[in-house]
Amino acid sequence: MKLPEFIKNILEKIADSGFESYVVGGCVRDLLIAEIKREIIEPKDWDITTNAKPEEILKIFPKGKYENKFGTVLVPIKDEDNKTENVVEITTYRSERGYSDRRRPDEIEFEEKLENDLARRDFTVNALAWDGKSKRVIDLFGGEKDIKKKIIRAVGEPVDRFKEDALRMMRAVRFVSQLNFTMEPKTERGIIKMAGSLKFIAKERIKDELIKILSSDNSYNGLMMLYKLKLLQYIIPELLQGENMKQNHHHIYTVFKHSILSLKFCPNKDWRVRFAALFHDVGKPKTRNFKDGAATFYNHEYAGERMTRKIMKRLKFSATDTEKVAILVRNHMFYYDVDAVTASSVRRLIKKVGKENLKDLIDMRIADRLGSGTPKAKPYKLRHLEYMFERVQNDPVSVKCLKIDGDYLIKKMGITPGPKMGALLDVLLSEVIEDPKLNNLKYLVARTVELKDNNLEELALRAKDKIEIKKNQDDKKMKKGYYVK
Repeated sequence: MKLPEFIKNILEKIADSGFESYVVGGCVRDLLIAEIKREIIEPKDWDITTNAKPEEILKIFPKGKYENKFGTVLVPIKDEDNKTENVVEITTYRSERGYSDRRRPDEIEFEEKLENDLARRDFTVNALAWDGKSKRVIDLFGGEKDIKKKIIRAVGEPVDRFKEDALRMMRAVRFVSQLNFTMEPKTERGIIKMAGSLKFIAKERIKDELIKILSSDNSYNGLMMLYKLKLLQYIIPELLQGENMKQNHHHIYTVFKHSILSLKFCPNKDWRVRFAALFHDVGKPKTRNFKDGAATFYNHEYAGERMTRKIMKRLKFSATDTEKVAILVRNHMFYYDVDAVTASSVRRLIKKVGKENLKDLIDMRIADRLGSGTPKAKPYKLRHLEYMFERVQNDPVSVKCLKIDGDYLIKKMGITPGPKMGALLDVLLSEVIEDPKLNNLKYLVARTVELKDNNLEELALRAKDKIEIKKNQDDKKMKKGYYVK
């Protein structure tokens, strides 16, 4: 396993001061996984453990900061390029006792032996240390074997580990989801037994783990595991309201199964879009009614938006992220008919959802369709809508493209608004179409001075012909890109 030079330097400095130290935890796990896969993986965080006490670590690294009671000193280190600054956590060996708040230990005791420190860690794959001197892995709990078998297993007795910090239950699910591992049965049983203690964990911490699960390549498996292990009911109980709720003849799945499958088939990697796919029908149980014996869910998108905002506020999501998810949930029922929808109605949709959310809205519809059991992800209608989005928002052949506009002509050049101004802009646009290099303010101002006192009617007619030809060419090219007529 190859360590970065700045990590090697830290280990050497600690050794030169007469102490032992090891790289420990998730970074060792990631390096071992990379070795098995024969890939290059650069761990995001580097952690070192040592028998040096915090005050001794600070003597070795005077720029370090020690502002906690857990024996962790934060040491700023420059990377090999001497530009990127890393923060390395160096922690004294320790054992812990008592977890009255189900999160932090009541007592910390610094230890002299590495094995006492590794025994307090959450999962075997994280209870690994790398000895820089002997170039070997210190593995006391079978972590290497579990990595090879792709298993997440608690260190020691699972219930004891989850009593120490209930968030570890979500972390177990997150590691399964991120690493594409499975969970050892005894660890699963421990989570089911201790699931209720999750309600004592700060909502911010739950939110952070949920985002990591949703961002992983196996977010569907992660959510299903939260459900299977009885954790989901303490995170988003609203989703379970649709657990046994059948829908109308358009849907073969219950509301809950459809929502989970929509997450599974969401083509977008942005966790917020995946979250919206999961939540898009959360309002259905609140709005279910019956008409002629068939279930109806009128206005469930508006009820879903309100519920989404309430849930995300409860879980301490940011206002920005909440707004994006809520917009997608509210607008997921957008209507689009190729023969009936006009460019102006598409512009209204863009104004309503925001230009930045257009692709996400399409991906939401794809997730919704596939989550309903529909085999075709992107039918002609959606491809045509994508084409219309590009057509109306970019408007490739328009006076809007010019580096000069009506306001400039009025304020700077004294031209009166009216047909003459429109004709002038059309002439300028036709020339820019012929030679895009002319689209600069200096040329356009000079050309305006030449043209403004002329009779522009004939020039404008010829200009419109050029503009129309270019519009048709661009439109044909766009349609070809989306396979629409």
